[in-house]
Amino acid sequence: MSIPRHLTYDLRHKVAIVVGGSRGIGRAISERLGREGAAVVVNYVSNDEAANNTVRTIAEREGKALAVKADISRIPDIQRLFDEAQTAFGEIDIVVANAATAIIKPFIEFTEDEYDQVFNVNAKGIFFIVQEAAKRLRNGGRIIVTSTGGVRMLIPGNALYLASKGTIEQLVRTVAQELGPRNITVNAILPGYTTDLLPERDRRVAAEASPFKRIGEPEDVADVALFLASNEARWITGQELGAGGGVF
Repeated sequence: MSIPRHLTYDLRHKVAIVVGGSRGIGRAISERLGREGAAVVVNYVSNDEAANNTVRTIAEREGKALAVKADISRIPDIQRLFDEAQTAFGEIDIVVANAATAIIKPFIEFTEDEYDQVFNVNAKGIFFIVQEAAKRLRNGGRIIVTSTGGVRMLIPGNALYLASKGTIEQLVRTVAQELGPRNITVNAILPGYTTDLLPERDRRVAAEASPFKRIGEPEDVADVALFLASNEARWITGQELGAGGGVF
């Protein structure tokens, strides 16, 4: 009987940027990539303490990490983020575009300013992060975008957020075709209900929606990101992988 090959997801000598990498799912992804040997650039927009704590946790496990403050709704900030990553660690192999913002309320109440606020991060920001990654990644690299399972769940009050996130699916499919000749994979993860995103009052109902009868932890999503970042996922591109514990 053959023995299954053990998957180690060895990321030594790889350099990763995790956008929105200081809290919640982003922090879990940063720490998971760091644990497997990648040098991790932890991007954040405002919370210095959270970013520094994430870097410290990676370093305590003998990993390499750097926090870079940058607002991805601003293209010069995106370019500076990549510049600082390359200066610190060299050529980039993995980019995880995880940042997002949301405003939840009835559709008829949204304003133009709110539309711009959400789309500037979730659509424009992610678009230009992926574009910069396409320019700078080494051949054989990985682009991973965090979307949301909400695009398949159609939750009232989320029209603006889900409209902005819906752009990711088309972006991933198209860019995957263009970068395929360089063996760069481009995929999206669709998280479901997770502890870092869901208010305590909603957790019992959300847990009942899953066949596992619990809601997700950031680490559940981080493990999917780790797989997509690894060589074992080399034959997967242009896909949206659900990581919602069966709720959609």
